[in-house]
Amino acid sequence: MSMFKSENFLRNILLLDAASGIIGGLLFILAAGPVAGLLALPAEFLRGAGAVLLPFAAFVLWVATRQPIPARAVWIVVGLNAVWVIESIALLVGSWIAPNAVGTALVLGQAAAIAVIAELEIVGLRSRGAQPA
Repeated sequence: MSMFKSENFLRNILLLDAASGIIGGLLFILAAGPVAGLLALPAEFLRGAGAVLLPFAAFVLWVATRQPIPARAVWIVVGLNAVWVIESIALLVGSWIAPNAVGTALVLGQAAAIAVIAELEIVGLRSRGAQPA
């Protein structure tokens, strides 16, 4: 049996997605000032991102703990992850924020990581035969 077809593969990827959202959300809310200084990003922007991440992570955690995992809910998670990636890149292309090199690297790095997680969620869904609704 392939690792991707393992019963727990999709659940583990969803749990990783939820954990990264919880950690990032708490970091951006609780340490917005120091993180803002390090990245040259507005603290209010980071708090807002954290406020978005926490309910998203709670939803992903809820999806991951369902038995069986509802495919439609996972497609919603994938879609929201795609929106996050697109908005992260748009922030750097637009003139809304002007992060320093470390901030730019963090925005690009987290966007790439989220894109990989979303792709792995799709792989997990497809290994179960689930198609977009």
